[in-house]
Amino acid sequence: MAPITIYTDGSSRGNPGPGGFGVVLMFGGHTKEIAAGYRLTTNNRMELMAVIKGLEALKKNHHPLIIYSDSQYVVKAINEGWLNHWITTDFKGGKKNNDLWMKYHTLSKQFSITIKWVKGHADNPYNNRCDELATMAADGKNLLVDVGYEKPL
Repeated sequence: MAPITIYTDGSSRGNPGPGGFGVVLMFGGHTKEIAAGYRLTTNNRMELMAVIKGLEALKKNHHPLIIYSDSQYVVKAINEGWLNHWITTDFKGGKKNNDLWMKYHTLSKQFSITIKWVKGHADNPYNNRCDELATMAADGKNLLVDVGYEKPL
């Protein structure tokens, strides 16, 4: 069965600062782009949010997924077992972004996922497009509240 391919990227203008994510989903000749901006967040949160939003956009879970991210934080946490350790120890030691990691963990159980690192700001047009989407979203108007990071006004 052919995999669904998902490219993801996150951006933060300042860290913390306004941020955004961009996602490109591809399957069977179809492409879908997703992006959103947040008024106060971090780069790592947006990198992870991109992966989550990509998974949430899927209507079916029987296709294998290949997710590409330029975030070593995201890729290593998943592939090297950091996330499983953080969950086992209840994110002891001040590990950050547990709200998003737990959301990812719950979603990921529904899919067969392979996550791969791709060099950012290089020659991959899909990663570059995700970067464009993420930075445009971070620079946009009517930014959302990242409720896991900041409390709403």
